[in-house]
Amino acid sequence: MKRSHLIRTIQHLADTKPSFMLSEIARSPGTPATPEGLYREILPHLPALGLQARKIGNDYEVEKIPAGHPYRLSPAEEQRLTAFLAGRTFPTALERAVEAYIGKKTGKNWTDQVTLERLRRAIVAQKADYWKEPGRRRLSYTKGYAVLGYLAYHFPVYFMQTEYLLAMLAGDGLLKPSMTILDVGSGPGVVPLAIAAFWSRLDNARAAVWSVERSEEQVEAFMFLRDAVVPRGEHVSVKPPVRADIHEVLPHAIPEKVDLIVFSNVLNELPDSTMDTRAGIVERMADRLAPDGSILIIEPADEENSTCMRTLTAELYQRGLFVHAPCTFIRGTTCTAPRCWSFATAPAIRPTRLMEALASCGESYRYVNTDIKYSYAILRKDGVRMTGYRVAPGAKFIRFSKLHLAVGKRANVAAVKMSSELGDAKNHLFKVCDGTAKTPVYAVLPAFHMTPENEALRTAPYGTVLEMKGVLVRYNREHDAYNLLVSRNTEIQIPEAGNR
Repeated sequence: MKRSHLIRTIQHLADTKPSFMLSEIARSPGTPATPEGLYREILPHLPALGLQARKIGNDYEVEKIPAGHPYRLSPAEEQRLTAFLAGRTFPTALERAVEAYIGKKTGKNWTDQVTLERLRRAIVAQKADYWKEPGRRRLSYTKGYAVLGYLAYHFPVYFMQTEYLLAMLAGDGLLKPSMTILDVGSGPGVVPLAIAAFWSRLDNARAAVWSVERSEEQVEAFMFLRDAVVPRGEHVSVKPPVRADIHEVLPHAIPEKVDLIVFSNVLNELPDSTMDTRAGIVERMADRLAPDGSILIIEPADEENSTCMRTLTAELYQRGLFVHAPCTFIRGTTCTAPRCWSFATAPAIRPTRLMEALASCGESYRYVNTDIKYSYAILRKDGVRMTGYRVAPGAKFIRFSKLHLAVGKRANVAAVKMSSELGDAKNHLFKVCDGTAKTPVYAVLPAFHMTPENEALRTAPYGTVLEMKGVLVRYNREHDAYNLLVSRNTEIQIPEAGNR
């Protein structure tokens, strides 16, 4: 059976029946002999047909994707959110709770010089371990001053980072009026507490937040902070963490039909984990995901972790999870994520008074952590993407996989902006992608070539689709990458369907 006829058959069954089994079609001449083979054949086409499939035994049931009901922020809610993010300040109540917890655990005031020195040592040790070669890292924030050092150094910036990501999810229509959320590998509760703070600014939304964490001391810190800052009976119910290793957590321990599953700075820290192990953990948790739910994976912005995360998303695509953002496969192709170092940034936060106290020494730069840089991916089962933009058939935009044919020539390209500023004041540099590249591609805009017609490259948000006409294609042999030189004669536009 030809693919076009197979797709028409699938569409006809979906139009005439509430659901059907792939075994009904697998018996037809010319189709794959098994439901599994047929599933793999039709999987890339299901989202466009508005359909989803779930495995039942050795068969698959196909049904229509239910319509979602996103929670849209009101003008008043937008104003509160904007004011909070503009302040760039870790919430005072949570800051005081962290200080109180450190006092509780050490038996001394957090300003005690011995306590501060031990916190400094813990922070330095964690940072040194983080930068070790893969396989030699033994990151552990599970007990003693390791937990306290994490609270002092990492917690504030990860909390604010989560606030930006939640704002992005709201803007993309991925939040619901009532949500069940699961945070995997929660540590001292960064994500659940950030969710509670975010929802406190919403008028009519509710959430139940679940989490999984194995460390007893991390759970102790989590519960102390939760009880200190999350009011009872309000918009958010933050459940006590499920005590379990994320490799081994049992499905019945977490709720069904979860609307949002978060992996925040956890997959990269699993000791000796392979890509297959990481993908297996995400895939297993995805079994609890609602049909229209989202998975948010967040990793640090350094090259190793960022590129590994893009490779992970490519692997998860093969396992039936579609990328909603920031990748936008505008050619309708899959992507192998070739050396894809892509990350977002947000304004630096103001240092907490604990950071300032830790920095009152000879090497102050070691103890202040305020920069927000992160790599992320949003995955879904239903194939819904951040933008519906596709390069039109016959459009005169060269594929990135064919750039080697255009070296030294001017060309038109359509691509997604996949980084914040990577250059400097003289030469603006951004990673761009159309989903077909075999080697990394960057757009370069010299400052003296900047015009109103091309400034969208510099000003457009991360994840925006750009149509660039008249770029000069160059090959950078030293870095095995292509550069698209933007000149004063280049025109760059944001197509209507590509703008968030």
